[in-house]
Amino acid sequence: MDEITFEKDHILEGAVTPLLVWYRGAKRDLPWRHTRDPYCILVSEIMLQQTRVEAVKAYYLRFLQQFPTAEALAAAEEGEVLKAWEGLGYYTRARNLHRAAKQIAAQGFPRTPREIRALPGVGDYTAGAIASIAFDLPCPAVDGNVLRILTRLLADGSNIDDAATKKLFAERLRRVYPQASGEFCQALMELGALVCLPNGAPLCTGCPWEGICLAHATGREAQFPVRAEKRARKIEQLNVFVLEHEGKFALEQRPAQGLLAGLWQFPLRAGGDPAALGEVIAQRRAKHIFTHIEWHMTGYLIRAAACSDDFVWAEAAQIKAHYALPAAFKAFMPWLDRQHISK
Repeated sequence: MDEITFEKDHILEGAVTPLLVWYRGAKRDLPWRHTRDPYCILVSEIMLQQTRVEAVKAYYLRFLQQFPTAEALAAAEEGEVLKAWEGLGYYTRARNLHRAAKQIAAQGFPRTPREIRALPGVGDYTAGAIASIAFDLPCPAVDGNVLRILTRLLADGSNIDDAATKKLFAERLRRVYPQASGEFCQALMELGALVCLPNGAPLCTGCPWEGICLAHATGREAQFPVRAEKRARKIEQLNVFVLEHEGKFALEQRPAQGLLAGLWQFPLRAGGDPAALGEVIAQRRAKHIFTHIEWHMTGYLIRAAACSDDFVWAEAAQIKAHYALPAAFKAFMPWLDRQHISK
């Protein structure tokens, strides 16, 4: 072990206790922190992938009320699962969670990190989080959040978008993981969420690592983490046609593969004349941002002359109860109310 590696391991080792002390006094009261049930933790971790904690809390509670066990989720129809997930986005997560539940219902919940990693939709980070939180196994969960706080602590200029960097920091953490593995895993997440914030804006005063953080000691917090340059998102100009006829609205299902696979939507086109579809009652614009694409949408509420066979037609109550529409169409959902179409 070279001198620099030894020094960084020494700093990390010294960071464990103050972080745990801070966490026990500062942690948020989150619903998934009241359980060690691995199924519940799996649900929370899948939901938290690419989604803010505040947005997840209500979904988590409702989802577990509807599907309290892996067996209950496994027995559900995919449409039920997608409807329960409606608005959370990244619907592949819901499908993978459904598949994982079927595997768990048939074989029991896996007990080792490697077996947990083999569940559908579970990557290294999620497997590490479940293994440590549910089973107190010293299995690091390293994502961009954790890499941000650690690269600042160690003033490490490695590119955190490089898989080798993630692997290196996982090994560093594994060497210092305490017996309270689950608590330490959550403490790392919490520090990144509450104190060591992104975009060069850490709240260093009061941070449990304020006295040992190398980036803070040299005033270079804003320089870390180092990331690859982001690719510009592709912008797509689209028309959304909310077609209504005698209280029913037109829906179409997206292709089985690709973005928002298999979900329902109002007719969506790259062009088209709204007036050719019927009487235009209202118009509005909306934008939705995906990881690599932006949809710039112009929506039209249209009173159609008839129910075209090109679409599935459903009443507003049916749509709200049974059809999972992506959050991209949230801006147009108020048009389902009678007060709009009666004008």
